[in-house]
Amino acid sequence: MNFKLCFRTTGTVLLILSALMVLPLLCGLIYHESIWNFAVTAALCAGLGILFRLIKPSSNELFAREGFFTVGISWTIMSLLGALPLFISGEIPDYTSSFFETVSGFTTTGSSILTDVESLSKCGAFWRMFTHWIGGMGMLVFMMAIQPKSRENSMHVMRAEVPGPSVGKLVPKISSTARILYLIYIGITLLETILLMLGGMSFYEAILHSFSTVGTGGFSTRGDAIAGFHSAYIEYVLAIFMLVCAINFNLYFLALTGRFKIAVKSEELHVFLALVLCVTLIIALGIVKIYGSFGEAFRIALFQVAAIISTTGFSNRDFLAWPGYTKSIIVMLMFIGGCAGSTGGGMKLSRVMIVVKGVYADLKEILSPRSVSPVRLEGKRIDKSSVNAAYTYFILYMLLILVTALLISVDGFDSQVNFSAALTAMSNVGPGLADIIGPMGNFAAFSSFSKVVLAFCMLFGRLEIYAMIILFSPKTWKSIKR
Repeated sequence: MNFKLCFRTTGTVLLILSALMVLPLLCGLIYHESIWNFAVTAALCAGLGILFRLIKPSSNELFAREGFFTVGISWTIMSLLGALPLFISGEIPDYTSSFFETVSGFTTTGSSILTDVESLSKCGAFWRMFTHWIGGMGMLVFMMAIQPKSRENSMHVMRAEVPGPSVGKLVPKISSTARILYLIYIGITLLETILLMLGGMSFYEAILHSFSTVGTGGFSTRGDAIAGFHSAYIEYVLAIFMLVCAINFNLYFLALTGRFKIAVKSEELHVFLALVLCVTLIIALGIVKIYGSFGEAFRIALFQVAAIISTTGFSNRDFLAWPGYTKSIIVMLMFIGGCAGSTGGGMKLSRVMIVVKGVYADLKEILSPRSVSPVRLEGKRIDKSSVNAAYTYFILYMLLILVTALLISVDGFDSQVNFSAALTAMSNVGPGLADIIGPMGNFAAFSSFSKVVLAFCMLFGRLEIYAMIILFSPKTWKSIKR
């Protein structure tokens, strides 16, 4: 393990984090608020970043293991330091709670411990929601986008940070791929901001809710979230952009470069859109009696389906008051999540498709031993090792949810609360399926121990398990002595 190179790369991440804190600092200046908490944290990040950058590795070779470790350690340190502004200012007086809130932000989960969101300062709320935007595409992908010369073996870092079963280059150079992804990301953010302002939002609230939407996070500036705006237009805009950001960003690149026909032929895209439409109609028919008209029910259902499947977690109504079967559908959507290569969380639809197709092929071979049933996705044959990798990920995913639920059970909540909290943390969704942590609740009642457990569960989910497994593996740290 090339630890020196890993920590040197982490130093670059901390320098970028320090620079990004200039934005909430400027926000504080504009609104005449205290900014010393951001100044101190930015200085600390810069200082540590410089120290890490002084490390001279004997080799610049970055292999898969180093890539996963770098992502795991960078995100952990980034979260620990990112929690300081809200803690130093006293807006979240407990560091553990501040750490939970910050991890929830960076991992685009959106679970919160705050009981009075509107009491936050303007710069504090800016930082809280800006963490969604930073974590959506990934800090290390941003690092590769702005560096003039990124090593080609940085692909290992990108694979560890970008969600999905596989990551490919859009263009020959990895730095150019990262740059293209971020330009698309910025473009979508600006477009949504403009459309929200046309709906009556101030620039401040429009840009912050764009951060939350495009990063598929779910934090809001208002205690009653999106319902507080009382606007069908805003709900439709947010729903559309949540779905847009739950789709593979590579498809946008194909469409923008004249390969629109290839983009629209995506099998994952077809399944995703069909799933959204079918589930929205099913839920709308189930809640039409509650809201009086099908048009109103359809809008509310579409918004909530988009919020859950994209793992943004926004809420416009309390879906816990809906018919029982709708909650089962919501659990399914939490588990599936968005498409590969999107900013959404969950298992990822393409991985779920591989698992389902793999199980179907295995059953066919059991019933007809002489038959050959290859698994295909996007018209390409998936080799057995990739199918087995999807099986392994599914098992680890479920195991981590169960272990998390078991660990947080020490707080004395019932199994529904524990499982729901673990599922929403692992899938980076936000709200749970129990009143205490539902769309109208929060995670303030959990103990410090449970908040830390849930925070790391969020990191496991956002970084797709392996980066954090390598980070916590005793074998990894034993090699530092060699």
